[in-house]
Amino acid sequence: MAAHDLLGHDGLNSDETATLVGLTAILMWSLLSVMTVATGAIPAFQLAAMTFAIGAMVAFASFLLRPAAFGALKQPLVAWVVGVGGLFGYHALYFLALRFAPPAEAGLLNYLWPLLIVLFSSLLPGERLAVHHIIGALLGLAGTVLLFAGNTGAFTKEQIPGFAAAFVAAFVWAAYSVMSRRLKAVPTDAVAGFCLATAVLAAAVHMMVETTVWPVTSLQWLAVIALGIGPVGAAFFAWDIGMKRGDIRVLGAASYATPLLSTAFLIAAGFAKPSANIAIAAILIAGGGLIAAKDMVLRKRM
Repeated sequence: MAAHDLLGHDGLNSDETATLVGLTAILMWSLLSVMTVATGAIPAFQLAAMTFAIGAMVAFASFLLRPAAFGALKQPLVAWVVGVGGLFGYHALYFLALRFAPPAEAGLLNYLWPLLIVLFSSLLPGERLAVHHIIGALLGLAGTVLLFAGNTGAFTKEQIPGFAAAFVAAFVWAAYSVMSRRLKAVPTDAVAGFCLATAVLAAAVHMMVETTVWPVTSLQWLAVIALGIGPVGAAFFAWDIGMKRGDIRVLGAASYATPLLSTAFLIAAGFAKPSANIAIAAILIAGGGLIAAKDMVLRKRM
């Protein structure tokens, strides 16, 4: 995150480059599950506070080499509401969903956000939603449903708040992502401030509702640090660049690769087993991503 081309968006000279930067966020988020498992029994909001703080501190450390970057923190109230509301609001709702609803079903509802990003993008000035964008997003959704198939079961009334939280979380993240495009003038360096504010809010919630549990092994500490640097750090800066300057429809459809790649990493680490469902889901998600990115792929060949 120290490089200007990652934290700032002035160095990007094409929409395609910004889209590729945005895609790295998807790759980093796919490591979230396996890294979280490696952190041990740290409560959700405590882990969020620790990792968002690490992400913010790494970014601020890079500011020491670029003192002018601190000026990015001076933004209108609306930018702070969108930034902190998106980062903290989404994670708070998602953690609430996991507390009250089964993880598989909550995850499936939560993964409506890639489709919502594709659909919401049509509301942006100068953006046009083509048929292949919708087809790509729907194929990704179908693959995600298949990925979670077999894990679903009957649900109880007590789980309804969890399902509702997961559903609302999808809208919050999609809205944050698309509204970032409307706030294109806000430099990506400002995300450091949003991460720090999110860490403070998560720490406050942790102290109210959770019991502190610190990592007990070196591996767990390394996993926490790695989470803070990558999936809960650099990924949000990369996503901001992609949303503000890249192809938002391609990134929305490509986001369906996150649960698939996450499952693949869990399998590689021995936390999950391969299956035919996963293989078919891979074909659907990869195919959907290629269809959604048709314009960019064809341009590269020309």
